[in-house]
Amino acid sequence: MKLGFTSPVGRRLIAFAFSLGLLLATTSRAQAQTFSVIHNFSGGSDGGNPLAGFAIDAAGNFYGTSSAGGAYGAGTVFKVTTKGKEIVLHTFTGGTDGANPEAGLFVDARNGNLYGTTNAGGAYGAGTVFGVTAKGKETILYSFTGKTDGANPQAPLVMDAVGNIYGTTSAGGLNGNGTVFKLGRKAGNWTEKVLYSFGSGTDGTIPVAGVTFDTAGNLYGTTSAGGSYGYGTIFQLQSSKSKWRESILHDFQNASDGAVPYAGLILDQSGNLYGAATEGGTGGGGTVFELTPSNKSWVFTVLYSQPGWGISGTYRNLLFDASGNIYATTHCDGANNSGTIYELTQSGGTWTYTSLYVFTGGSDGQYSFSNLVFDKLGNLYGTTKQGGADGNGVIFKVKP
Repeated sequence: MKLGFTSPVGRRLIAFAFSLGLLLATTSRAQAQTFSVIHNFSGGSDGGNPLAGFAIDAAGNFYGTSSAGGAYGAGTVFKVTTKGKEIVLHTFTGGTDGANPEAGLFVDARNGNLYGTTNAGGAYGAGTVFGVTAKGKETILYSFTGKTDGANPQAPLVMDAVGNIYGTTSAGGLNGNGTVFKLGRKAGNWTEKVLYSFGSGTDGTIPVAGVTFDTAGNLYGTTSAGGSYGYGTIFQLQSSKSKWRESILHDFQNASDGAVPYAGLILDQSGNLYGAATEGGTGGGGTVFELTPSNKSWVFTVLYSQPGWGISGTYRNLLFDASGNIYATTHCDGANNSGTIYELTQSGGTWTYTSLYVFTGGSDGQYSFSNLVFDKLGNLYGTTKQGGADGNGVIFKVKP
């Protein structure tokens, strides 16, 4: 089974070890949902093997990437209209314009431009940061050299209030273990600055997820490896006099807390952080967790432990709805070892797991590395990397 991520940690498979030791009550209401495939990737000109979900614009259109397919086999940037039609905006050539995007996009609400990363290609073959207009014109903002500036980004980007772009690379940097970087624009040119290079000790290595801002301008993220136990970290970067200082908020131990977090972090209105680990936990298939600030420290709490095996858990950022419920996908757990879509709801301090859909690995799709998004009607959308009519992944919709 090919996982599709380039991180060395992502290639590890742990022996099959299902466990029923869930931390929360579990229910199933899969039959109450309506699941449908709205696009089958052919692996040809329309793209194939998407490794992320969508960004959404004000009109309700979705935008995503495929890691393969397109006219040159190097991936695409595409749009899904409100009527469910897929339109390819850009086809990567595999050359200086980039190749094999593994991350999703974000939409600049000011002008409708899209921004993302490619894992490979560019002027030096180590990946790019690119922009694409709504009409499909691509611009390379930065090409990674593979040296101290970073290499092989796998994460989506974020933008601050003045238009600076922030992200991570999974390799490169001073120690070869990845970076957090900033792109700033001056006189029409984009300049990269490395804010932090991983791998100087127990600070963590190989960030696969991006970073998240809090209201004070601090950055938060995860590393998929490194730390005190070698199973990844949760970190904070604070700016002070033009320098950024890293603090480790949690070291994963591959115990009940989980291990190998590929997903990033999201914040609630109270400043609590939420994320997911892909393996470990009492169920063996990863965890969903919360970090709560308390007395200048952080309290780590497991909200749910996935039953599964190895790196079968959640790969992308969680999604909140207006009521504070959590939604996400898993990679290869579930009854068919092909992934799931699930919801966590909170009541009286207890989180309850609900299965929304279990992938069969057939025409409905297989192996979801996707984040989820809502449309205006409350329908959920995402992607699978494989499966579908042509075996190259699908775009799916779950209607409540």
